[in-house]
Amino acid sequence: IIGADFSHTMLMRAREKNAAAGNGARAVKFIEADALRLPFADETFDLVTTAFGFRNLANYEAGLREILRVLKPGGALAILEFTEPAPGVIGDLYRFYCRNVLPVIGGAISGDAAAYRYLPKSVARFFRPEEFVEQLRQAGYEESRYVLMTFGTVALHVGVKKL
Repeated sequence: IIGADFSHTMLMRAREKNAAAGNGARAVKFIEADALRLPFADETFDLVTTAFGFRNLANYEAGLREILRVLKPGGALAILEFTEPAPGVIGDLYRFYCRNVLPVIGGAISGDAAAYRYLPKSVARFFRPEEFVEQLRQAGYEESRYVLMTFGTVALHVGVKKL
């Protein structure tokens, strides 16, 4: 298991959480890496996952191609990402909360309101799940699909590298 992140601070936090969870016996290596230029050989991994960070990449297409490069044939990519629910009661409540309530509460707790204003903007800019599945297909993934969760506010996108 290898944990990689562009942010040194996030890696420090991951190491702390891993140690606190008592995972010392399970070898987890944490490395600082750019998702657009991963420091791994071609066809290294059976599975690559990312949670709530893919939408922050500077180039989605390049990121998908780079992950495809490091996946073994038949290997899977799983991207868990926030998404805006469809218009309607839940979607409208979600957007109101994210744009008006979350920045106030998140900013008060963390002291960084800007981060909580950025979050809903980055989610709104990101692909709708069906659009992102098309991006996976165009990048060369097979069996591309998504599953909506948490009232349509989170989507798990999955793609498989051709054998």
